[in-house]
Amino acid sequence: MATKKPLRIGLIGYGFMGRTHSNAFRKVPNFFDLKYEPQLAAVCARNKDRAEAFASQWGYESVETDWRKLIDRDDIDVIDIAAPNNVHHEIAIAAAKAGKAILCEKPLALNCKEGEEMVREVEKAKVPNMVWYNYRRIPAVSLAKNMIEEGRLGKIYHYRSNFLQDWTINTDLPQGGEGLWRLDAKVAGSGVTGDLLAHCIDTAIWLNGPIVEVSAMTETFVKERVHAKTGKKQKVTIDDACAFLARFANGSLAIFESTRYARGHKALYTLEINGADGSLAWDLHDLHRLEYYDYDKEDAKTRGWRSIHVSDNGGEHPYMDKWWVPGLNIGYEHSFINQFADFVDGFGSRKKRPNRPDFRDALETQYICEAVLDSAKSGRWKKVGKIKAK
Repeated sequence: MATKKPLRIGLIGYGFMGRTHSNAFRKVPNFFDLKYEPQLAAVCARNKDRAEAFASQWGYESVETDWRKLIDRDDIDVIDIAAPNNVHHEIAIAAAKAGKAILCEKPLALNCKEGEEMVREVEKAKVPNMVWYNYRRIPAVSLAKNMIEEGRLGKIYHYRSNFLQDWTINTDLPQGGEGLWRLDAKVAGSGVTGDLLAHCIDTAIWLNGPIVEVSAMTETFVKERVHAKTGKKQKVTIDDACAFLARFANGSLAIFESTRYARGHKALYTLEINGADGSLAWDLHDLHRLEYYDYDKEDAKTRGWRSIHVSDNGGEHPYMDKWWVPGLNIGYEHSFINQFADFVDGFGSRKKRPNRPDFRDALETQYICEAVLDSAKSGRWKKVGKIKAK
């Protein structure tokens, strides 16, 4: 058996995303035959005791408490940024200048200005880079991409998507601090727009092409919350809910909605695409199924929605040949495993932009998010900005 080249990973952050990424790093070698062998070299976090406990649980060889020291290490090939949004920019630029490959959680940055600089630096350094928009790697969503590219839907007319949660309805919930930084705009950048709608937008532009203009509204339902760090009530400046209309470059229209105030919904992410010749629909709660309506021009009796169980492993369904026998499901965590496998497969490739979605793709989503928030403030339609990171 040929010895595989090691790919030594340094993870920054040990929260929910740190766990999903670590699971992917550990599982990829078991299911994918790749030329590199991922090795969990180090985890970095400010709390040394908790970082050591995380390292012990997941099998990391060492612990750092300063991300700068992690980046300076010669034995680290890949920096994985699973830390809050306000540190993505500084860490990514330092990693690029050090010649490290970079994986980064979404959204790319706090704003477009930061994102532009990140793109310039990774492209200048020519380092592999990828952003964890993992829903592209759910087999049913990947199958939808294939079917659209095959022309099965014909001309696209409509796209609609929502991402609904209910975890911030409690008015006593504080903002800020380690567990609730997503409610602090200085750390998160925005609320549901950057956290949830960013996923919907990335999937949408991957499936249906560029979004060119938007018209949005947002609402902050709880105006003040106690800040976890100061113990004082402070104004809440994130968006608790957002809904927007959009127009794609191909002429199709879209409706997007996200909220953390939809009582009874924990993570309802759905999408539907309507074309002249058919429609597709997908629901995260039933993620292994893709709903398909085929407008059969020859026989009206066969027209109707069908539910495709995306589990065939003979090459018909994306990624499923790496998993179980037909009929058995995979889950949310497998989207991260599939994405990391693609990253490793593209590592060292001479292809242009082999690791998608890369920083430039994520910057396109950032531009759309910024246009959405600007539209909500102005009450006007906003054109999506052009990428300036060249």
